[in-house]
Amino acid sequence: MKLTLLFSIVAAAAGASPYMEPSRELIEIVDSPPSPQLSISPDRTTALMRIPVTNISIEELARPELKLAGLRFRPSTFAPSRARHYRDMYLLNMETLEERRINGLPSNLNALSRAWSPDGSMIAFTRETGEGIELWLTDVNTAQAEKLTGPVLNLTTGCYPVWLSGGEGVLVCLRTHNGTPPEENSVPEGPVIQETTGEASPVRTLQDLLENPGDEALFKWYTDSQLCLVRTDGSVTELGEPGIIWDMDPSPSGDLILVNRLHEPFSYSFAAWDFPLEKSVMDIEGNTVYTICDLPLRDNIPITRGSVYTGPRSVHWRPDKPATLCWVEAQDGGDASREADIRDRIMLLESPFNRAPQVMADLAFRYGGINWGSDSLTIVWEWWWPERLQQGWMLNSEGGLQSEPLFSFSWEDAYQDPGTVLTCMNSYGKEVIYSPDGTSFYMGGDGASPQGNIPFLRKYSSHSTEYETVFRSEAPFYERPRFFTDLEGEKLLFLRESRDDYPDYFIRDLSSGQERAVTDFTTPFPELRAAERELITYTRADGIQLSGMLYTPPGYDLSQGPLPVVVWAYPQEYVSADAASRITSSPCEFDHIGWWSPLIWLTEGYAVLDYPSMPVVGLNGGEPNDTYIEQLVMNAEAAVDAVVERGIGDRDRFYIGGHSYGAFMAANLLAHSDLFVRGIASTGAYNRTLTPFGFQSETRTLWEAPEVYWKMSPLMHADKINEPILIIHGDADSNPGTFPIQSDRLYGAISGLGGTARYVKLPLEGHSYAARESVLHYLWEISEWLETTGTSQN
Repeated sequence: MKLTLLFSIVAAAAGASPYMEPSRELIEIVDSPPSPQLSISPDRTTALMRIPVTNISIEELARPELKLAGLRFRPSTFAPSRARHYRDMYLLNMETLEERRINGLPSNLNALSRAWSPDGSMIAFTRETGEGIELWLTDVNTAQAEKLTGPVLNLTTGCYPVWLSGGEGVLVCLRTHNGTPPEENSVPEGPVIQETTGEASPVRTLQDLLENPGDEALFKWYTDSQLCLVRTDGSVTELGEPGIIWDMDPSPSGDLILVNRLHEPFSYSFAAWDFPLEKSVMDIEGNTVYTICDLPLRDNIPITRGSVYTGPRSVHWRPDKPATLCWVEAQDGGDASREADIRDRIMLLESPFNRAPQVMADLAFRYGGINWGSDSLTIVWEWWWPERLQQGWMLNSEGGLQSEPLFSFSWEDAYQDPGTVLTCMNSYGKEVIYSPDGTSFYMGGDGASPQGNIPFLRKYSSHSTEYETVFRSEAPFYERPRFFTDLEGEKLLFLRESRDDYPDYFIRDLSSGQERAVTDFTTPFPELRAAERELITYTRADGIQLSGMLYTPPGYDLSQGPLPVVVWAYPQEYVSADAASRITSSPCEFDHIGWWSPLIWLTEGYAVLDYPSMPVVGLNGGEPNDTYIEQLVMNAEAAVDAVVERGIGDRDRFYIGGHSYGAFMAANLLAHSDLFVRGIASTGAYNRTLTPFGFQSETRTLWEAPEVYWKMSPLMHADKINEPILIIHGDADSNPGTFPIQSDRLYGAISGLGGTARYVKLPLEGHSYAARESVLHYLWEISEWLETTGTSQN
């Protein structure tokens, strides 16, 4: 069992230091209030505006937490332990723009999920209290909230409430245990044994797995739940038998429920999402009427990218039909390394499920999802990793796919991206293609181009690749289409921002061109609007064009001389040099500045090169990582040269930093170049032999490419890290591949070799930091690390 029990006295532990705070300017940025998040009703008449909780306390983070089978939850409340909460919410009329407070909300709201009823008249939401999870209901017409249940919901598996299509009630999972959980026997009953019998079962590195029978008992006790229907009058009906409910989805007709249940035997090598899983359909009385499959432990999926398990997967209801199941089955044994004419087959089965399933379509590549609309307006997506290929096919009304794809492009080439399909909620409360006339559809995208991103909205005919651009962002604004607020395709809701204007929602009438503002959020940190920025392009030694956004502090002038520069980046692998050169940012975007952004160092007088291109390209037919180090250094050299040539950067005062894979990059650049005076590595991995079955986009195993794993690992070259490095890591990081031991070992190596490093381990923090104390200390550490060389303008 993994139970986290840390208290505020943690700082007094051996080797610990008290939490520190950075400058007042940085504290104000951390404590700035967040803007509300908009959730639109299915009928597009009302928006629910939710204000998230930010900067929780370390005391909140230190509440007991169980870590079992890849899940993390609060044993006291049966709730996910690191989910986002909301401290307030209100209603906004999309036509009149009237804001209405919701009556009946508790002062300490602490809301979690929300779900609109299919007709938009009600909102169900969950609320976490000290005792558990409650279900609440808001009447949109009266703006009145009421509690439907006590703290009895079970959200340990992430099974959140969902409405029936008729709006008569909400499906929920209730706790089945409220007493004392099973206690782990402190005296072992015998050894823990795992065995392999010759069949390959590769798995990426995972944390929080089950380790013994005690863990199994706890996992089963906490995740066991009872599926129930809670009606809007508060009455509760139990449906079926209790079990570990992994997912539930009512049919569009509202009288059937697709239920996925985990069951034993559990595994000590795989997480819960790979445990044996039964997929079945029950009626509204709780009786099982059809079993789709009972999958065994998914422990033999090939490691090759694009491989899947065999048997029905992606099982879902067809949203435009009352009760038709759809699923996908691999036709290549699930092994992407095999040659196959047909990779996946899409199946359909209509209620009452007494006939053989029908073949809807065969795919030459791996299934990537379906945008359902109708028999004559449905788009099927497929993808293939080696070519980074994505294709979208229109479904024929008589079945099967059209002879040519509507879309075929490389997803790594941003200039080719056609965008995503606009959707809406139908009368069943299910997501379908938005189509005013039943024959056309819309695609919205970022619009990457040599001039930067120029977002767009295009209207397509259902059987043609020709389109009409109905909306396109225009400078000096950066405008992103969201959805239509009417059924005729005339009134478009979009987000508008600029260099100086915080993003706000607007509605444009596409016929008349008239616009009106929907929100008027406050622009934070107006003093930082004076910071200058430039989208710079430059070329690395082998001719690949790169780009990055370069910032200088407010009030800076070239006559003041070159500045120290913070370079914050994240590498990306490509198979195409052209794709690696694409520009995917915009000079018209608003700069969001928070503790997580390197732009925060503008306040202390540093120039910032924000996420410059760091492509690693497959050259001369090889894999990208074959020349990872050489390309990384070329990228960094080109970036440093470009900033220095502009007179902005002092070549002797460049700092390199990054988070996760960016931290891995930073450590490698310190080991293999002398371009940077110091480095910052936040929550990274530094020994690739600890991720032996692949990492990031690397699909080869350690045993297939040992020299690549060795060469790419900063730990193996710690003797060459001759510039000081600040290593920061959350000690509860559950991200695959970035176990805290990665930072432990890098620091130990540098220390043992006589290098210079500072290692900061943040208690209780995961892959991203959450507690206000942690965030402020993180900023203090970096500020002190940069200031050590006395290089800021302040």
